[in-house]
Amino acid sequence: MAGMVCITIWGCSGDSGSEPEKNGTTDNVDVSQNRKSVGDSGADFLGDDNFKELFIEVYYVSGLKPDASTLESFKSFLTQRLNKPQGIAIALTAISSPGQDIYTIMDIKNLEDDIRTAYNQDGVLKVFGLFLDGEYSENTENGSVLGVAYRNTSFVIFAETIRKFSGQPLGPSTSVLETTVMNHEFGHLLGLVNAGTPLQSQHQDEVHGRHCSTEDCLMYWTSETGEGLVNMISGGIIPDLDTACLDDLQANGGK
Repeated sequence: MAGMVCITIWGCSGDSGSEPEKNGTTDNVDVSQNRKSVGDSGADFLGDDNFKELFIEVYYVSGLKPDASTLESFKSFLTQRLNKPQGIAIALTAISSPGQDIYTIMDIKNLEDDIRTAYNQDGVLKVFGLFLDGEYSENTENGSVLGVAYRNTSFVIFAETIRKFSGQPLGPSTSVLETTVMNHEFGHLLGLVNAGTPLQSQHQDEVHGRHCSTEDCLMYWTSETGEGLVNMISGGIIPDLDTACLDDLQANGGK
């Protein structure tokens, strides 16, 4: 799907389009700065000219709390790449299930607009993350989406779907799957591949959208297929970014 960026245990999605503002949850805050296209804030994430601190609020449906090791690994991934001298903080908040079996991107955006409280302010770049039950509306019999980056500072993880796959015999652990999906989706928020962070070399696999052409890279397109993702993280090793993706990030202000 054009403009979509995500990762699946068979697939991945995202949304490149901005949309009109809805009724926000805060007053006197420019929420439009957090409702742009995926990758638009890549330079702000990577550098410290405009934002010296990063705050990520993660909401999770009760019973689907991200594993502590997931958050530790995710924060380490960000610390290695982002210039945020005043730190990176992650806060968790439990919510009741919205009560749906299937969610569209519009459903997820509407939910975010209802519950999100943290928007960019006073030199702090703020991100909304959601660990959700149910399934993504664009799942098919050949692919189940595990995560979607859908706005410049927003991503969703289909945590119930992840648990279905991690619970299979010889399947990766929940923490390894969660971390891989979170890192991949955040890679799209950072503007990879050629989604807001300019290419320093030709490594975009244009046939497969905003993904890297290097097979063992975190941003490789087969991270959207069940067999490909499982093979990439066999042995419990979470895929990392390859040299070409790192070059892109560093040229756009990252470490």
